[in-house]
Amino acid sequence: MPTFLTAEWRKLIMAQYVVAPETLAPYLPAGLELDLYCGANNETSRCYVSLVAFLFDRVRLKGLAIPFHTRFEEINLRFYVTHPAPDGTRKRGVVFIREFVSRAAIAFVARKFYEEPYTAIPTRHGIEQTPEALNVSYAWKLNNRWHTISAAAGVIPQEMAPGSEADFITDHFWGYTKRTDGSTSAYEVQHPRWQTYTLTSPKIDVDFAALYGPAFAHLNHAQPASILLAEGSPVSVLSGFRI
Repeated sequence: MPTFLTAEWRKLIMAQYVVAPETLAPYLPAGLELDLYCGANNETSRCYVSLVAFLFDRVRLKGLAIPFHTRFEEINLRFYVTHPAPDGTRKRGVVFIREFVSRAAIAFVARKFYEEPYTAIPTRHGIEQTPEALNVSYAWKLNNRWHTISAAAGVIPQEMAPGSEADFITDHFWGYTKRTDGSTSAYEVQHPRWQTYTLTSPKIDVDFAALYGPAFAHLNHAQPASILLAEGSPVSVLSGFRI
């Protein structure tokens, strides 16, 4: 497949919450199955949604930089799936429940042509690094309310242990979309293996019901099962197709 978009995804804060599988049934595209995390020791499986905030940087669409659209924040809520392909392989990927960016043109194109659940709203971020600490924060405003997620961490990124929860969360290289005609779109995301930072004080101030609907209201009072801060990398998003 040809490359549709190249960019860098940097300083990704990813907070994992356990939800009941039936919560995600209305969002599950045709032909896909939920991908549950069972742990390195085959412990009880968990169905996760992740609240993810990151910096979308150096954006190029088919090699071209679009003025004023090369650097912006994205915040999304996603869950994890697999596609059992006819050849017997399983392509692990994500489905987005809702995605926020600050660029109206990006949101319009994503909704109009790809039916991705993008919304354009005010967003901002802060990334500060000293010799002793890395501080990363993201904020987004919906219905006159600012929502925030932030993390303080050490400054030395580390490799993820194979089979770890961080490995599971980041090891999904496909995006899937539920189309209005009942079909499913797929696109591949290519990037090297990420490194993560050791967190010291993550903070989340989010109204899940306002952002993502009543089905996720209980997350307002839930503690995340885990939070990670990934450095990220250059990425390539390949052109999509129907499955």
